[in-house]
Amino acid sequence: MMRLFDTHCHLDFDAFDKDREAVLERANEAGVERFMVPGVTRNQWEKLTSLASKNTSWSYALGLHPWFIEEHDISDIEALEQTLEQQKGQVKAVGEIGLDKTCQHYDKQHTLFIRQLELAKQLKLPVIIHHRKTLDRTHADIKKYGPERGVIHAFSGSHQQAMKFVEQGYKLGVGGVITYDRAQKTRQAIQDVPIESLVLETDSPDMPLSGYQGQRNEPYRVALVLDALAELKSTDKEALASQLWKNSVELFS
Repeated sequence: MMRLFDTHCHLDFDAFDKDREAVLERANEAGVERFMVPGVTRNQWEKLTSLASKNTSWSYALGLHPWFIEEHDISDIEALEQTLEQQKGQVKAVGEIGLDKTCQHYDKQHTLFIRQLELAKQLKLPVIIHHRKTLDRTHADIKKYGPERGVIHAFSGSHQQAMKFVEQGYKLGVGGVITYDRAQKTRQAIQDVPIESLVLETDSPDMPLSGYQGQRNEPYRVALVLDALAELKSTDKEALASQLWKNSVELFS
């Protein structure tokens, strides 16, 4: 069976509290062997690290997500640094971090983003980047402050923007967006990017695939994202899966 890695899923969220084991079982049956679970707030890190310690298939990251900007404080950066140092070797990335123009307090977002990029660079950890209407600013900040490795989660930009990140050594996260015919710009960009620069993700419980709107998303559907990507790139699915697994393991080793 093909080995799959869901490089972005929020398995620690409350949406999975009632049936987390069944969710993992369905994923395993679909060939999903590993999961990257990013942190989003300081208050949630403890739950995440506790769950990850009990699930050997989980890798995890810690960070401050811009969606929760009102919960974050500058002092959380110090707490993040201490926690990353304490869990050195266990935590595999800094994330989910980024910039979101649809959220409030953009200046505060930007300050926290830069501080987290610098922290990742200092600790030689990759970053997991959230973006919304901020791709060019994000690229400039990564180039100036960030580490050499990372992933642009749920990439949704042009081919030109995609290649800027690829040239920087970053991966692009490919999820349910490519299953929607209306997402032509993103589909075209992903089609033209080398497969060595891609990883699969679901963003569970969010970002449902086409045909599953209104339902909780789950990691087993990363296999359906693979199907869509193989079709989009007109390439052999097994060879594609093998390369994507390699990309993911190298990124979060």
